[in-house]
Amino acid sequence: MSEEFETLPWSHPVAVREIAGRKPFHFDIKADAPTREAISKWADLARVRDLRLKGTLIPVGRRDLRLEATLTADVAQFCVVTLAPVPAKVNTEVLRRYLSDWQEPTGEEVEIPEDDTSEPLPQQIDLAAVALEALELSLPLYPRAQGASLDETVVTEPGQEPLREKDLKPFANLKAMMDKKDEGA
Repeated sequence: MSEEFETLPWSHPVAVREIAGRKPFHFDIKADAPTREAISKWADLARVRDLRLKGTLIPVGRRDLRLEATLTADVAQFCVVTLAPVPAKVNTEVLRRYLSDWQEPTGEEVEIPEDDTSEPLPQQIDLAAVALEALELSLPLYPRAQGASLDETVVTEPGQEPLREKDLKPFANLKAMMDKKDEGA
């Protein structure tokens, strides 16, 4: 995320009080062209061609909500080797549980729960923020353009034998010893 942004480039808040009692709240939000441009700058992407979050906020029990949605996106990231655009298609399920009785963990040592979909029930849920978070979590961390590779760089002092990646493998020395043993037999 770029430091020039203090807020998210896209917002679509829904007030929790507007979600009628036991009826599911259906939504379908899609970023327009200026918003996609702002998102590409914010997320340091080469481009964002499409970004959509479609789903439902479902009342659970008396006051909790569950968000079930599908995020689809057509973006391009920068290759970590060449900086060329690398296309990426996203089609992922998004699940969030908003709990009215959420308890923040306290104490010096806190066990992190395996269920990372639960969070406190806010007064409003920003659907666009959910979409942006899901987008960033679903993109590859180190995208590479087809054929892009990092070549081995060997640096050593003059007169010394260079240490290569193959020499650092755990059984490289054992293999060399076995090869010498087989040559001597």
